[in-house]
Amino acid sequence: MCPARRWTILARQVAESRQSSLAVLADPNRSAIDVSIIIPTYHEAPNLRELLPRIVTILEQAGLAGEILVVDDNSQDGIDEVCAELGKQAPIELLIRTEERGLSSAVVHGMQHATGDVLLVMDADLSHPPEKIPELIEALKSTDADFVIGSRYVEGGEVDKNWGLFRWFNSKASTLLAWPLTSAKDPMAGFFAIRRSRFESATFLDPVGYKIGLELMVKCVCKNVAEVPITFQDRLHGESKLTLREQLNYLRHLYRLYEYRLGMLARPLQFPMVGCSGMVIDLTAFTLLGRALSFDPARALGIWLAMSWNFWLNRRLTFSHARGENPLRQYILFCLSCRVGALVNLAVSSGLFRYVEFFADAKLLAAVCGIVAGTAFNYVLSDRLVFRVAKPK
Repeated sequence: MCPARRWTILARQVAESRQSSLAVLADPNRSAIDVSIIIPTYHEAPNLRELLPRIVTILEQAGLAGEILVVDDNSQDGIDEVCAELGKQAPIELLIRTEERGLSSAVVHGMQHATGDVLLVMDADLSHPPEKIPELIEALKSTDADFVIGSRYVEGGEVDKNWGLFRWFNSKASTLLAWPLTSAKDPMAGFFAIRRSRFESATFLDPVGYKIGLELMVKCVCKNVAEVPITFQDRLHGESKLTLREQLNYLRHLYRLYEYRLGMLARPLQFPMVGCSGMVIDLTAFTLLGRALSFDPARALGIWLAMSWNFWLNRRLTFSHARGENPLRQYILFCLSCRVGALVNLAVSSGLFRYVEFFADAKLLAAVCGIVAGTAFNYVLSDRLVFRVAKPK
């Protein structure tokens, strides 16, 4: 193999102080690196002993020069010894993070330290077949694809036969929730490749949870996504990190991505959606309270509960930027704005019905117009008054 294509040895001893990252060794051939393989880890040392040699062998056979960046969240499970040992004959760089945690941020950290023209991400648990690495790189280089996925759900792709029904359903449901964001059949995949130039085009990365691939597809505006079929295996050693907390983080992540994609339309669209959820709260509470109370008290409590729910959800989601302001003040103003919105609703619907001939025979449409006007007025008050952030003095 010619010098420009030879493996660059990047193995480094881990300092006793266990700094958050290790200093990069200078090397004249780093500019010739074809691919940087980023592997986020946490308690994955046993799996790396098998995975890393397989990656090195495969890249050598494919004639690819590259580097392997292991980004570890301070596992203290002997991973430094594993990387130091294997790094004597392989291009391994170990980055140990002591202040941050999380798979997605670990991947971004690795990408920021990488030097290859192609950035390839895979899990450390041997669920992703390293033998497919050359195919992902070739698909990225030989087509107009912005992003290439090692996919379970295209023709030729498979999942481990030991997958249970719940795990299969969970994966499919997660994919369906992400469908409006990308046309990819397996957007949940953690085995993917992206060009460095495309990664660097992202203006703002804010990943949460473990679905960094979806974050990159959206934030890097990857319009052309190619998918290479793979057989997804269950992890070899250790326990799965797919906890309930991570699944809730995925929902938070989706919310952020939809908000990012919608841009200025996000708040005006979220506000009526919150209002619809409040209507469900209102009717449910009214139905239940009606069994113990007379009509008027039950109706009043239902409205108050719905109003309180709408306030909490709007403060949590729609106007989350204002969560640092006084909540009592916001709650009082929100209740007042809802009353004003209700008056606007009544005035518009009543006015259309009484004074516009067309609506004399279209009472329901007049009511709908009133609801739209009242909601719009309530949104403006919420945006400009209730959840307004005080300017620093």
